Amino acid sequence: MAPFVTGTESPHSIEDGLRELPTTPTTEITVLASSRALIEDRLTAATIVISTATGKIITIWHSVLSKSFFPAGTPYTDYSPHILLPGLVDAHVHLNEPGRTEWEGFWTGTRAAAFGGVTTVVDMPLNAIPPTTTVAGLKEKVAAARGKCWVDVGFYGGIVPGNVEELKPLVRAGVRGFKGFLIDSGVEEFPAISSNDIRKVFTELKDEPTTVMFHAEMLPPVTASVGDEVQTSLPPAAPTGPLEEYQTFLDSRPSSFETYAILEILSIAHLAPKLPLHIVHLSAMESIPLLREARADGVKITAETCFHYLSLAAESIKAGDTRHKCCPPIRGQSNQDGLWDEMLERNTVIKTVVSDHSPCTPNLKLLPSHVPGSGNSSTAGCCSDAAKGDFFSAWGGISSVGLGLSILWTEAMRRGLDEDSTLLNIGRWCCSGTAKQVGLQHRKGELKVGMDGDVAVFDDEAEFEVQPNTMLFRNKCSPYEGKVLKGVVGDTWLRGRRIHSRDSGFVEKVEPTGELLLEPRTKA
Repeated sequence: MAPFVTGTESPHSIEDGLRELPTTPTTEITVLASSRALIEDRLTAATIVISTATGKIITIWHSVLSKSFFPAGTPYTDYSPHILLPGLVDAHVHLNEPGRTEWEGFWTGTRAAAFGGVTTVVDMPLNAIPPTTTVAGLKEKVAAARGKCWVDVGFYGGIVPGNVEELKPLVRAGVRGFKGFLIDSGVEEFPAISSNDIRKVFTELKDEPTTVMFHAEMLPPVTASVGDEVQTSLPPAAPTGPLEEYQTFLDSRPSSFETYAILEILSIAHLAPKLPLHIVHLSAMESIPLLREARADGVKITAETCFHYLSLAAESIKAGDTRHKCCPPIRGQSNQDGLWDEMLERNTVIKTVVSDHSPCTPNLKLLPSHVPGSGNSSTAGCCSDAAKGDFFSAWGGISSVGLGLSILWTEAMRRGLDEDSTLLNIGRWCCSGTAKQVGLQHRKGELKVGMDGDVAVFDDEAEFEVQPNTMLFRNKCSPYEGKVLKGVVGDTWLRGRRIHSRDSGFVEKVEPTGELLLEPRTKA
């Protein structure tokens, strides 16, 4: 009888393991093994058997079984010493199709996700046209996505003034949650909501199996009686400095915008005490005490932050480099340090980390000619030289889908964090936590029996330089270009099928195999 490759901490004896080998035909199973794997919040050696018929994990051993333990012809890969992680769930991605497909699309955006070990993305209700604020809009989005997705894709619904009657039908249609803006979104078809709108939404959805999420920025009122006009008022007309200086832009979106918006949401939360609430792309450390206090008082509210807030700092952004523009803005180094400190707390309010991949065509970024990415579009030179590098006029959004795991790992290692603890945290922040956030925890985010066989094979020692050929999203315009990142996803598996290999590219060349995740959520 052949020995174990590594015979440590197996819950089965060799004989038990043989008796429990699946009787499924070898053409319908895939076996992945490694001396290191993240199995149900634990790092261990593992052998994972996935049914390619159902896409589900059917057996896991906490040791590495050799190929000889399986019937001849069984597809088998031992990835030791690389790490088997659950496929990442990026719960905040703008794919923009239909309507603004030149910004991003399902084909390109999901290929970029697969490149970085992301096996599930959830598409935001904007910036597509139409936005996903009605069932009809969702149907158009779904029709545009069919047959184009390399990973599994879910959809959010949008909250805008006047669409409250669409919300319950959207829940029934399978949206993973809802998002609304408390400040101008930047696109006219997705206007901001007022406090009165939020009250109506909370009343409508208070007993529904969903999550209501907010872009939490508002201009604080100048008097107590200013009312909801604050929702649409404009920033002060006088900037603090040149428009191409990042500090000028940062001054225009202070942390008080976030704290005031969160206070406004919390003041209304009592209308729906059972409804999960979520703050998207939290950037300001000043918001943390407010959320901590609310959670201590029983409010069901969580927050996410983004890869860029954890890796980029205002002090390092050069004049005119509008690739860094996003809202809320990238803040200073001390703020970044504070976010990391908060996330490493046992009871952190920041439960998830996402990309907020929000791309556009390079011309909309108004990049000066010396900034990488400025010449990657045939229309890149359409604006006047005077407008180039203007942080106020440029489109806001960071492109990073598929780079997040490497970004997080690079920054954690730069900070000297423990490797094993970081892997466990990444599993919580980017896999199980994001799956739970969108109601997919029954099938996504963990490697355990009965879950989807989604696996990211992570080489924690390898490095790569971010260049156009490693940015598979449509427009190669990102502040990460030229940066050397540590940690590489070698292979990505979706429901037991390898969909991407760093060595050979996309191996399922006939057609994408991603599913559209439209199963209605159930109450937790």
